[in-house]
Amino acid sequence: MSDVHGAIDAVWRIESARIVAGVARIVRDVGLAEELAGDALVAALEQWPESGVPQNPGAWLMAIAKRRAVDLIRRKETYQRKLAELGHELEIDGESVEDDVEAILEDHIEDDLLRLVFTACHPVLTMDARVTLTLKLLGGLKTDEIARAFLAPESTIAQRVVRAKRNLAKAGVEFEVPAGEELLDRLASVLEVVYLIYNEGYSATAGDDWMRPALCNEAMRLGRLLAELMPEEPEVHGLLALMELQSSRANARVGPTGEPVLLLDQDRRRWDRLLIGRGLAGLDRAWALEKPPGPYLLQAAIAACHARAADPDDTDWERIAGLYAVLAQLVPSPVVELNRAVAISMAFGPEQGLDAVDALADEPSLKDYHLLPSVRGDLLFKLGRLDEARKEFEKAAGLTRNERERALLLDRAAAC
Repeated sequence: MSDVHGAIDAVWRIESARIVAGVARIVRDVGLAEELAGDALVAALEQWPESGVPQNPGAWLMAIAKRRAVDLIRRKETYQRKLAELGHELEIDGESVEDDVEAILEDHIEDDLLRLVFTACHPVLTMDARVTLTLKLLGGLKTDEIARAFLAPESTIAQRVVRAKRNLAKAGVEFEVPAGEELLDRLASVLEVVYLIYNEGYSATAGDDWMRPALCNEAMRLGRLLAELMPEEPEVHGLLALMELQSSRANARVGPTGEPVLLLDQDRRRWDRLLIGRGLAGLDRAWALEKPPGPYLLQAAIAACHARAADPDDTDWERIAGLYAVLAQLVPSPVVELNRAVAISMAFGPEQGLDAVDALADEPSLKDYHLLPSVRGDLLFKLGRLDEARKEFEKAAGLTRNERERALLLDRAAAC
């Protein structure tokens, strides 16, 4: 029984997005599609323990969900209109209904997934709602898993999902991939959602853990899905390359007791060479498309500078500082400027880096950003101004909500 339930969980994690997408093509409603896909999951939980896991479990779930969708349409007065939307003359009483619908959907499964991506990340939703709905529909995560990942009550996540689906329906959001300029605008929203998910896994905002690998893995899975669905978009390849290159350091970022290990202190022999190879290959694919670089491609190029350096002293910090300068022109951001200041300090000395950091001192958006005093403390430490450095590390420790990071900062303060 436990083996069957384990198989069902695994199949659902892999296939749920395709099933919801396929059903949404019929019913034109993401919320309803998820309910019908859930009905198929319930059917599997009821039948597979007795009948055994089917040879093709994903197809079994898809078939059940689509039959439920067709049955639902049959019961509605809009059945004929729905048939017209599908563009086929289907017989109401014939068994060919299911067969024809399945044939249509099997031919368009990639299109359906792409529609689902753009629907879940629609700008009509708040960013929190987009992230939650994307993890629910495309990541295949259960409500309790999302709640644990973001340290939020399960009821809050459940309500967020319900509101998101209701708002999509209320706004009349079409289950479609936008075209032209709207496609680029919406793609930026999609990539932002995936990267937010990744970043929360890579450096947890709050809680006792420095990293949450499950979120990183889900974000990379979504990135690979996007790269498969949109192979001509360099920013898609750039984001995936960025996530893979950063994740290559995961084993070295955490010490024996879970404490953070900073980049320059990491044992680079523990970096994952397979992920580095994948990331660099993805970066090459992005550059080969010969389109102007976007923010994710530029950040991936920065990550590649670290990945190519077998020793910290081999890092091309001047190139990194230059890439950050280009990135700051493309997407002006105080956080980008802070990262550029770090690169400047590594390339040209801590005094120049400190000047660049101090230029950001009055930036309102960095007022409660713990990395500003953390970076300043590091530069002051290198300059031998230990009392000032200690105060900055203590200030940073008071601003972070991550317990592991707070401990690290207090240790650095004590070292002053």
